[in-house]
Parts: sequence; C-alpha cells; structure tokens
Amino acid sequence: MNEPADQDQSDRRVAVLTHRHRQEAIAAAARFVAGLTARGITSLIPADDLEFMPDRLAGLSVEPLDLRLADTDCELAVVFGGDGSILRGAEWALPRDVPLLGVNLGHVGFLAEAESHELDQVVTAVVDRGYTVEERMTVEVVVRDRPRLDGGAEIWRSFAVNEVSLEKAARERMLEVLVAIDDRPLHRWGCDGVLVATPTGSTAYAFSAGGPVIWPEVDALLVVPLSAHALFARPMVLGPTSNITVQPLVSFDNHGVVWCDGRRSVDITGGMEVEVAAGEHRLLLARLSMAPFTDRLVRKFDLRVEGWRGAAEARPR
Repeated sequence: MNEPADQDQSDRRVAVLTHRHRQEAIAAAARFVAGLTARGITSLIPADDLEFMPDRLAGLSVEPLDLRLADTDCELAVVFGGDGSILRGAEWALPRDVPLLGVNLGHVGFLAEAESHELDQVVTAVVDRGYTVEERMTVEVVVRDRPRLDGGAEIWRSFAVNEVSLEKAARERMLEVLVAIDDRPLHRWGCDGVLVATPTGSTAYAFSAGGPVIWPEVDALLVVPLSAHALFARPMVLGPTSNITVQPLVSFDNHGVVWCDGRRSVDITGGMEVEVAAGEHRLLLARLSMAPFTDRLVRKFDLRVEGWRGAAEARPR
C-alpha cells in the first residue's frame, strides 16, 4: 500500500470513522489512511477519533472532520468496526447522502462489506473508485404528546437504519398498546413491545424476535410484536408507503422507551403516540462485490449448503 501516487488526487477526501476503543480497529484505520496518503488522497477523521491515534497518523495526509457541519467535501466514508460502528457512521452520513463502506472487526457484521484482512483490496477499491453504491430503505419516527388525529404535537423525531422499537420500561410490567396501520386500528396487545424494521433490519433485532428475512432490494416495512399475549401476534410485512402508529393506552400505567437502532431513545407514557414511516433519506452502502444476498446470508450465518451441486461456489470470499 506504499506505492507512489500515479496521478494528482489531492482534491479527493475520504472520511475514516473508527471504533476508537478497539486497538485492532485503530491499527487497521491507520494502515488504511497510510494507503490513501501514498496515493495522494486526504483522510477526514473526527476530532474525537484523532485523540486516540495521534502517533499512528504522524506524517500522514489527515484533516479533522467536523461532524456538526451540514455539508462536507467527502466522496465516501469508510468505517472500521462492527455493525454498531457502521450505525454510528450512518448518523453522520445519512443526512449528507455520503456512501458508507464498512470494514468488519466485529462478529457477524452484516452491514460490513469487507473483513480487516482485506485492507489492501479496500484501499485499491477506494483509490480506483472500484465500488458500486447500493441504496437501502430507512424509517423515520415521530413521537407526539397525543395521537396526531387528535391534534397531537411533535415532541421527538429521529431515523433508523435497522429498526424503531417501543419497549416496556419496567421488566415486571407489560405494555398495553394499540397498533394502527394507515390510520385504521389493527390490534391491541399486551406485550413487551413492538418494533418496526426495514429490510436491512430484518437480519438484526427483528430476526431475533422471530421476524422473516427480507431481501434488501425489497422496499417494505416489517412490524413485529414482542412477546405479545395474543393469538394474533405474527410478524407482518407492509408496503413501503404504509404508516404505522403505536399508542400506549392511557388507561394503564404504561411507561416505555422508544429506541432507534438501539442508539437514540426517548421515554414515553400512556396516551402518547409513536408514528413510523419510510424515511426521506436512503442509506447508501458501498459494495466491493456483486455477490447476491443469498450468498451473504450463507457466509454471515455460516449456513449449511452441502449437497447442492454448486456447493463449491456457494461461499463467496
């Protein structure tokens, strides 16, 4: 990764986001920055991350990245870590429409595109722009002090790449909620909570809760009741234009928490309303491989495919 730049690329900027509490992530990020520097590309690194790696970046082409600015001169963001680090990167990249490329240093790393031992290939792909950009659906959540149809006022708003979940705040109590689809009541549940997931999130929390896997090119919303005490408590796949509202009933001592990707949260009480719909921005994921999603499932979950006549080709890189 130390070959000299063969052309002037000094106007190119790539953001580098790191799981700064993992030494292997810091080491991999520093090697990546060195590879970009050798080819004349500047790396943008958040100030908080720079504090954890000053010695490793000495003499390299690095500029501080101000995460507060609405716009940035940046063509790509490369994230070193697991899915949690990529979701952190999405908080910055999503509203700026910057593609994310994840280098996995976690466990399953479903959002990641490459593994840490493939760092040389990642540098080459970034330098040569040898990647494609895949769009993923996101969701937007609005919390109101009472239902929208009753004139409720917005008190909190956020987005999610994987899922929005409404969960009970106290372990010993259930939530009593009324779920409506497109302003039509669907069902009232006593449950641990309700989550609304994207196709990307169908392999995350929703998968653990018994929901189906949805291929990422499908635009859909997935509703999954969590430990609901009811005969009708199956996961439901809705169209991408559907609007889902969840109301903790005011007649019960309902206290819950709304979580977005397990990272951003707000407390709610009975009588309030949580509304979820497709988000305005789409997550942009940089892909180095054109491997189909089926092969990704096989590789990430280590699924058994022996017996298939093309088994030798079933496990991509």
